Amino acid sequence: MRGLTLDRLVSAYAHGIFPMAREREETRLYWVDPEQRGILPLDSFHLPRRLARTLRQTSIEIRCDTAFDTVIQTCAAAAPDRPESWINAEIITLFSALHRLGLAHSVESWHEGKLVGGLYGLALGGAFFGESMFSRATDASKLALVHLVARLRRGGFTLLDTQFITEHLRQFGAIEIPRAEYHHRLAAALAHSAHFDSAADWTAEAVLATLC
Repeated sequence: MRGLTLDRLVSAYAHGIFPMAREREETRLYWVDPEQRGILPLDSFHLPRRLARTLRQTSIEIRCDTAFDTVIQTCAAAAPDRPESWINAEIITLFSALHRLGLAHSVESWHEGKLVGGLYGLALGGAFFGESMFSRATDASKLALVHLVARLRRGGFTLLDTQFITEHLRQFGAIEIPRAEYHHRLAAALAHSAHFDSAADWTAEAVLATLC
C-alpha cells in the first residue's frame, strides 16, 4: 500500500494486521496477519536466573522515550547478525509520528552515555505491539525487554504481541497462538485501559518485585 495514513495504520493494528517491507530499501508495504501469532504472556513471563543477576549488577541504565528516532533507525540498520530489515523509510516516518502522538514508545539501554540497545512498539488500550529490538552490548536488548514487561504489568496491559517467535523470545516464555485466538485476545485487550509510564525511573529491585 502507498500513502499509508496514521489513522489507517492504527486501525490495522486494532484489527490484528501490521505492515512490513520486504527489505529496508523497498518502497512498498505489505499487510501481514500470520496464521500463528507470537505473543509473550505477561502473567507467565520467565526471567532467566542469570539475567536476574545481571539486572542487579549491570551498569546499563534503562530509559524510556528519550531517543525513539535513534532506536527505530538502529533497528532498521544493517548489523552482523541481521543484514536486512523489514523496516523501511515509511515505517520509520509513521512510527516517529505515532511516538510524537504518545502512542509509540521506546525502551532504551544506555552505557556510559551511549545507546547500546533497545526496542520500540505501539501501545493501544491494554495491548502493546512489540515491533523490533537491537543490541550492541551483551544483554542490552534483553534488559530492555525485562523493563518493558515490568512497565506493562504495572501499567495494566494484558497483551504483549511479538508478531513472530524467535529463540531469543522463547527463553522468556513467548508462545504462538492461532490467528482466531489472537484476535479474541486482542479485542479483549483493546477494550481494557492501560498506561505506559515513560517517566518512572525503575530500580532493579522494583523491576524484580513487579515480575515476581
